[in-house]
Amino acid sequence: MGTAKRLKFDIETEAIGKICKALGHPARIQIMTLLWRKDNRTCGEIVDLIPLAQSTISKHLLELKKASLVNIKNEGKKTIYSIEVDKIQILKKYLTNYLSTIEIAEQNKSTVLTTRHKRGKNSHLKQYNYQFPDKKIKQVAV
Repeated sequence: MGTAKRLKFDIETEAIGKICKALGHPARIQIMTLLWRKDNRTCGEIVDLIPLAQSTISKHLLELKKASLVNIKNEGKKTIYSIEVDKIQILKKYLTNYLSTIEIAEQNKSTVLTTRHKRGKNSHLKQYNYQFPDKKIKQVAV
């Protein structure tokens, strides 16, 4: 039976890997976007804005906490989440340095942030440019 090889990387590379792994799910990116737009939100506020179950949002918040991307403050029965700016600065520094070393043709620079969406059901999500097409919407009988 073989043994697994474990490479040692410098501290910054390990930190970037941990951050990117935590941001490797669209729901966690959406949560970070919501916290960036308005810091100090409760899990309930996030659930109101993202059409996922409260337990699912809690699990994603736990993953973000494990990567030290969010701060947690308890106020009575409420848990308040905010962004850990120092970790975001590490990611920003890395991406800025990386992107400055590559060239991207101007016509290929369109991003999801420039995408236009139709108004309608779940329009509160569309303002943040994230949709969850696989999420089934419950039908209410009249």
